[in-house]
Parts: sequence; structure tokens; C-alpha cells
Amino acid sequence: MTISSLTSKSLSPELQARFKNIKLLVLDVDGVMTNGGLTIGDDGQEYKTFHSHDGLGMKLLKATGVNLAIITGRTSNVVKKRAESTGVAHFYQGAEDKLVAFNDLIKISGLQESQCAFMGDDVVDLPPMLKCGLAIAVPDSPALVLNHSHYVTTKAGGHGAVREVCELIMQAQGTFDAQMAQFLTQASIAN
Repeated sequence: MTISSLTSKSLSPELQARFKNIKLLVLDVDGVMTNGGLTIGDDGQEYKTFHSHDGLGMKLLKATGVNLAIITGRTSNVVKKRAESTGVAHFYQGAEDKLVAFNDLIKISGLQESQCAFMGDDVVDLPPMLKCGLAIAVPDSPALVLNHSHYVTTKAGGHGAVREVCELIMQAQGTFDAQMAQFLTQASIAN
């Protein structure tokens, strides 16, 4: 199944219901928003590569009323800038215990755990993944993470996996067509 043919209707009814219920998408960074590689210069500066499709997907999802959060174990200015540019409402970095950060996020957001999706790629992500309503992993995650995920993306981390999830949430919630219509309208005006 290619990503273009992957829709929420392709999912089981139980999984569709999980996607439909999401009000907050929580993302890990390394291995999810990036390919997991860490580039560190001689000066100690950290560099990361993000996929532009993911960024637009995040902005489109936020426009539908679904909030975004990042919980990452590392601390990086580039991640802070990415969070700001994509409309991330809640940002936790240097989170050695991601469950503590997730519990704080639940408390301040006023949402139920079942209304949150957590997208991770390694065993440190399992505690919040096991607590949320929709646990999502990328394909190259360790077997333990894959076995405890409700959904595994077809795209790899840093290569459109976040966009895939954003689109599935929008499709399940009936907001995808409206978000895409703005681009089709612009195209028809230009022609």
C-alpha cells in the first residue's frame, strides 16, 4: 500500500476510532521528526535535518484544532526553532523521563490520555506510548516498541512519517479535504 492510497478508511474500525479521538499529537524528535542521526560539529553545535512535508503536515493538523507537543530527551536550539516554526503548543526538551513530561502535559492540557497520540521510535518512548490513546511507531523501531504500537507508519522517521500521521488524523476526523481544498482552489485560480 503506498502512502497516496493509505487513508483512515484502510484502517480497522478500532484504529480509525483511535485516530478520530485525537486532540493532541505528541512527538519525539530523534528518529521520528528526524532520521535519528545526530550531527555534532567540533564546536559542539548540534545539527538536525527535518522533512518539509512533516512541517506542513503539522501546520495543517494544527489548523484543524488538533494541538501538537514535543517531548524529547535531548536539548537543542534547532529543535526549539522547529517547534516554533510548526506551531507546537507544548515543548519539553531534556526530558529524561518522558512519562513525567507526558503526565504534566495531560495535566496542563486538560485532555484525557485517550485523546493523545504519542509517536516514538525507541524504548524510552514506551512509558507515554503505553499510557496514551494512540501509540505510533516508525518502522525501524526496536521490536518491543513495534509490538506495543497501535500503528506503525509506512514512512521512516525524518522521511514523512509525521506527515503520514497528520493526514491520517485529519482523514479520520473529516478535516483532510477542507485542508487540501485550499491548495486546489489556489491552483485553479492560477490556471
